[in-house]
Amino acid sequence: MFVMTSTAAQDLIDALLPDDPTDTLWELCDSGKMDTIAPEIPLLRMEQDPIHRHKDVLAHTIAVTSKTKPDITVRLAALFHDVGKPKTRRIDDAGVTFRHHEAVGARMARKRLTALGFEEQTVDDVVELVRLSGRFKGYSDGWSDSAVRRYAREAGPLLGSLNHLIRCDCTTRNARKLEGIQRAMDDLERRIGELAEADRIAAERPDIDGSEVMAHLGIEPGPLVGKAVKMLLEVKRSEGELPREELIARLDSWYEQQG
Repeated sequence: MFVMTSTAAQDLIDALLPDDPTDTLWELCDSGKMDTIAPEIPLLRMEQDPIHRHKDVLAHTIAVTSKTKPDITVRLAALFHDVGKPKTRRIDDAGVTFRHHEAVGARMARKRLTALGFEEQTVDDVVELVRLSGRFKGYSDGWSDSAVRRYAREAGPLLGSLNHLIRCDCTTRNARKLEGIQRAMDDLERRIGELAEADRIAAERPDIDGSEVMAHLGIEPGPLVGKAVKMLLEVKRSEGELPREELIARLDSWYEQQG
């Protein structure tokens, strides 16, 4: 599943994979071992985070990591998901901000995990999860169907892991806020499923429907129309979407063959 070039990576894995890694992660940080494994992580201890209301980002990070399922890719993504905050911290009229910390953190995660010797696919997956970990933040403001499709498309095979990470990235003690975030994620997952089904159904329709077939060929409703639509659907399944002119030519050729 992954390859290590040093005991440092194995020490990190051993700390991450208990059902509840809270104690093992704090032990690595408090003992100073994390300074040699992933020095970016202990630096989070000094970073105050007014958003999550923890005494520092490290406490939030370990809390999030401990909530995730014991999967090395997800746990690594949780551990590194806020690692870019110290480099992006700004104070302006809006207060304390960490703009684009996910993108910065993704680059930092790639550099560190590669240096530790993790397998390339694991590194790529962790980096993508870190990069996308903040995309859900604007969902409650209202997403169009195209935005939902874009979110699902970007996540690809990591969609389930990304949604799980986002659900765990809420360590507030405010029950109403926690319920609101989980409800919003429920709604997003429902919409993703509905849009995927709608897209599947749309893909099962030819690009020229029965009404257009009748208008073009000058024929009345009947079995011949159904056969024409079936032929056009088979063309779409085997060759994908073709220019309309090509489809019309195929339809004319097929119609001539029907006598």
